[in-house]
Amino acid sequence: MKSAAFDLYQPADVPGALQLLANPDQSVKVLGGGQSLGPMLNLRLAQPEVLVNVARLPEMLTAKMEGDSLIMGAGVTHARIEDGLVPDVTRGLMPFVASSIAYRAIRNRGTIGGSLAHADPAADWVNTMMLLGAVMQITSVKSAGDGALVQREVPAHVFMQGPFTTVLADHEILTAIRIPALSASARWGYYKFCRKTGEFAEAIGGVLSDPERGIHRLLIGATDGVPLVIHEAQALMKPGDSAAITRVLQDAGMAQDPYAFKMHHTAVCRAIAMRHQQA
Repeated sequence: MKSAAFDLYQPADVPGALQLLANPDQSVKVLGGGQSLGPMLNLRLAQPEVLVNVARLPEMLTAKMEGDSLIMGAGVTHARIEDGLVPDVTRGLMPFVASSIAYRAIRNRGTIGGSLAHADPAADWVNTMMLLGAVMQITSVKSAGDGALVQREVPAHVFMQGPFTTVLADHEILTAIRIPALSASARWGYYKFCRKTGEFAEAIGGVLSDPERGIHRLLIGATDGVPLVIHEAQALMKPGDSAAITRVLQDAGMAQDPYAFKMHHTAVCRAIAMRHQQA
């Protein structure tokens, strides 16, 4: 199939993009890398009248340090993160995750912001940003008259409200992600199961321990809904303690599907083992 007809606009900056989104008389979609939206257009699962291409907006291509956090533009591609072309404040976690996203051709065009806004529960950045405690920076126009920009920040675990559903309003754009820097003592593990290379994960397990910052998180991703993040999870990070992980998954209601239960259980246990290998 081919997509339904639409008008494509390529604004020069974020204010120009937001002005296009402010039209209440048209169905408008924001286009980033197009690796998720493109197939949806061709299958006619999405039929917007207008596409606003934000992939080349200068404000969304930057990556800079502000204090102890990295402010990464939503237009940064997976490949730039994989290749170390942006600062890594995660002690290797983000490049590791980026390198396993789909295929290189997709990583060359796909963007971190597009993946987050698409909000697939099995997407790597959705899960990784929750594990890191990242904050989404969302921009809108104050009013159609003055064009002044308004920015709000939303924690990653609040940004996604459900499968393919976020807090983004129709007149808003995810412009950047604020990622806190990990300390030198931080250790992490991230493991996912895919049927074959390039497919979305069937199960994701993630752990992050940063004693200097008081962070001990465990993540269970690629579920039927919003990924599960457990804070203060240091008691669950003992290698070989599969019984504790079993209880967590049972409490999350995942025991009803033996296959999914086993996959998620194994993914979490292997993520924990990865963390301990870094010690």
